[in-house]
Amino acid sequence: MAKKFISEFVGTFMLVFFGCGTAVVVTKLAAKGAAALGVNELVFTLIPIALAFGLILTACAYTIGKVSGAHVNPAVSVAMLIDGRIDVMECVEYIIAQVLGAIAGAGALSLVLNSSKNLGANGFDSASALGSAITTPVVALVIEAILTFVFVLVVLSVTAKDEHNNAGIIVGLALALVHILGTPFTGTSVNPARSIGPALLQTGDAINYLWVFIIGPMVGGVLAALFYKFVIREEAKPAKAKK
Repeated sequence: MAKKFISEFVGTFMLVFFGCGTAVVVTKLAAKGAAALGVNELVFTLIPIALAFGLILTACAYTIGKVSGAHVNPAVSVAMLIDGRIDVMECVEYIIAQVLGAIAGAGALSLVLNSSKNLGANGFDSASALGSAITTPVVALVIEAILTFVFVLVVLSVTAKDEHNNAGIIVGLALALVHILGTPFTGTSVNPARSIGPALLQTGDAINYLWVFIIGPMVGGVLAALFYKFVIREEAKPAKAKK
């Protein structure tokens, strides 16, 4: 289990460092160009951020995935528990490793940026690119639950068989997809650990938004696991031959 713990720690570290790091850096770089053209800087940053999260998850899938399955996400680990692929103790250890890895990733990002002002923390209301009129707490919860539902459902489906060699690519693309829609709303969490790390270390009131990015993704992950278990997996079973 030690190897799995270390793998999940390192994988979540990588996810936060590269994903959140890209979000911070490209936002800084795009600010001048956006101001010159008179458009919102999100126009320049949305695709790079989505690709960064998707690509780093794909990299994790083909490296640490051989050891731990590359969950790097408590919502995924809980879904795997519900589906019977890991036990309760494994799930707890996975989540601990993921949260610690996310905190370490945010710490490393703070170190290289020489600042804790912006570490890619998630937010809603005035912290949302769409503004408080649209991204209320309820909207943030709903969008996070739906996006996580879709993402975790894809993970469960494509990792059901070990011989699915393209699983890492598909999962990475799914994460990129949910970021394209979710980033303007909340910055896209779909992963409580990814949100906890930056929120704990970032200055300001990021910690006040954190509850949404724990509850929303966990609800979405549980719903995805139940839908997969009782709808998709049941339908995938071969029909019994008639006597």
